[in-house]
Amino acid sequence: MAKVPEHFSWITRTFGKAMKTHERFGRELLAAGPLSRKQAQLVQLAAAAAVRSEGAVHSHVKRALTAGAKPAEIYHTLMLLTSTIGFPAVSAALSWAREIIEPKS
Repeated sequence: MAKVPEHFSWITRTFGKAMKTHERFGRELLAAGPLSRKQAQLVQLAAAAAVRSEGAVHSHVKRALTAGAKPAEIYHTLMLLTSTIGFPAVSAALSWAREIIEPKS
C-alpha cells in the first residue's frame, strides 16, 4: 500500500495505543461478518463519499484496489450513490478516486 499521509502518521505516533485499538476493532468487525474484504472496502468507500471526506475516499480506494477491486467496480460503487447523495457529491468522489486510480505523472 502507498505511503500514508503525514497527518495520519502523526496521529498514530501521538495516539499509538488508541490507534492500535481502533485498527484491531476494524479487523474484528470485518471478521465478524459475511462480507469479503473487497466488499467491505467498497461499502466504506461509499460511506466516505457520502460524508464528502476526500482523505477517506483516497484511503478506501487504495484499500479496495489492494483487496482486489477493479477500477470499474470502484467507479460503479460511487455512481450508484447518485440518487442518494446527489450528483455533485458523486462527481467530487469520482475525482478523488481518479487521483488514486489514474494519477497524473
